[in-house]
Amino acid sequence: MIIVGELINASRNAVEVAIKQEDHAFIQKLAIDQTEAGATYIDVNAGIFVGKEGHYMEWLIKNIKEVTNLPCSVDSPDPKVIEQGLKLNGDNVMINSISLEKERLNAILPLVAGTSYKIVALCMDDEKMPETMEQRLRIADVLINKLVQNNVKLENICVDPLVQPISTDKTYGMGFVDSVEAIMKNYQGIHTICGLSNISYGLPERKFLNRNFAVMAIAKGLDGLLIDPLDKKMMSSICAAETLAGKDDFNVNYLKAYRKKKLEV
Repeated sequence: MIIVGELINASRNAVEVAIKQEDHAFIQKLAIDQTEAGATYIDVNAGIFVGKEGHYMEWLIKNIKEVTNLPCSVDSPDPKVIEQGLKLNGDNVMINSISLEKERLNAILPLVAGTSYKIVALCMDDEKMPETMEQRLRIADVLINKLVQNNVKLENICVDPLVQPISTDKTYGMGFVDSVEAIMKNYQGIHTICGLSNISYGLPERKFLNRNFAVMAIAKGLDGLLIDPLDKKMMSSICAAETLAGKDDFNVNYLKAYRKKKLEV
């Protein structure tokens, strides 16, 4: 499972304050904690700092790299900031993200073309957020083919079919899950990824819903999540779901988590 740790994001109040105060220790502790909790990538987002985002992106990455060998996921709405962040990383890095929106596509495609970067590919175009499996698959097909035609390997593409709130339409949950299953079957070797929190928007006990939705999606092939890896119940659910879905040979990961007392039941 690809776990992208989401905690170093300037939209979180504590992180915003730490960035403004250049609190190295706070940022580095977040990086260390996420590494020890089982993250695969550390997401880095300074997007709220308009005009200074590039400066803070560099500051964050430099501090993260001092304390962990995990690669970064360079996350920004500004392609120039992404390019700035990529210069501080080697080939083992993730770009978050590209979409079929014309402006975004034209800006990000040259950055990833012919590289070994991982790339999050959002099922979004210039029309509207996709609501059905058919809409998601149409966008995914075009976007995947554009990436492949630009020498991006399938195994470096992480398609995000985009989670929408179940509170606004009861079909959104299964629409997403079915999209994951179809993408994983149609493009052997590709990855699927998402952030879960939208599914529970407007409903009580959101973490409970998020955990169960993660299990459903993993059963259908989802192999990447942008989450808080310090959420022990979520990480435990992911571990159990992968084991039950036959993705954990000889139950090695489950037994390892049990022995290390990492299973929160």
